[in-house]
Amino acid sequence: MWRRFGFIRQLKLNLVKFIRLRGSPDEIAKGVALGIFIGMTPTFGLQMPIAIFFAFLLKENKLAAALGVWITNPVTAPIIYGLQYESGRLLLDLPRARLPELTFESLKAMGGEVLLPLCLGSLIFGIACGALAYALTLRAVPLFKAWKIPRWPRPRGLHIHRRKGD
Repeated sequence: MWRRFGFIRQLKLNLVKFIRLRGSPDEIAKGVALGIFIGMTPTFGLQMPIAIFFAFLLKENKLAAALGVWITNPVTAPIIYGLQYESGRLLLDLPRARLPELTFESLKAMGGEVLLPLCLGSLIFGIACGALAYALTLRAVPLFKAWKIPRWPRPRGLHIHRRKGD
C-alpha cells in the first residue's frame, strides 16, 4: 500500500525529520527563516551551500536552513521568480524586458533589465517570507514536537520477525 503513495510518504518522512531537529524553537525558526530568505534569492543551484555557509557564520541551525531553501524548487521557482521580477519591475517603473535572439551579447545587455528588478523583488519577498516563516515556525515547532506521528502501516502478510542479535 505504501508504494502507491510515495509522495505522501516522502512528505511524512520530511515532517518527521523536521520534528526531530535538535535545538530550541527559536534556533530552528531562525534557521528556517534564513533558508527561506536565501531560497528567495536568484541563486538557483547554489542556495543550499550559501544557506549552510551563512547558518554556520551566524551560528544558526544548519539543517533547518537547508530545509528552508527548498521553498524554491523546480516546481515553484518559475512562479516565485516571475512574481519577484514583476514586483521589482513595477517598483523600479521599468518596461517589461523583451526576449531578443539568444546570443551572449544580447543576454549581457539585457542583464540590467532583468537582474536588477529580480534582485529587488527577491529582497522584498525574502524579507517578507523569512519574517513570516520565522513567526510561523516559532509557534509550530513546540506543537510538532508534542505531536506523535503514527508509524506508516506495513503491508499485510509481510511480518518480519527479528531475533535478538540479528
